[in-house]
Amino acid sequence: MRFIILAIVLAFPLADLYLTARIARWSGIPLWVWLGGSFVAGALLLGNERNQFRMKTVAALHGGQPVLRGLLDSGRRVLAGLLLMLPGIASDVVALVLLALPLNVGQVYEPLAAGAARWPRHRKGDAIDGDYRRID
Repeated sequence: MRFIILAIVLAFPLADLYLTARIARWSGIPLWVWLGGSFVAGALLLGNERNQFRMKTVAALHGGQPVLRGLLDSGRRVLAGLLLMLPGIASDVVALVLLALPLNVGQVYEPLAAGAARWPRHRKGDAIDGDYRRID
């Protein structure tokens, strides 16, 4: 079973390269444009993600962003960048689908301290009424 999986994993780049060569011949665009363009796009995506990951990590350390959300988003972009750097159109399509997926949309779940309750988030303009008096 593991030899079958290994054969599939090793055959995918070769089949993808063959498909790219056929599409390049059919479209009239040189093969090096297909391969070089996607490689450059993947390299730019990885370089940009390195800087974004640093900023997201600093924001998470300062409490401005949840840690797991940033890690998931960065991991998705790194995987897409690596797939773009692989030669072939099929891996490029998978990378573009991976980038287009709306994974980090929705409510933010932040970790709470032990014993803390989740209060409903107030809309902008709502206030909690109370009195304050300093006792010395």
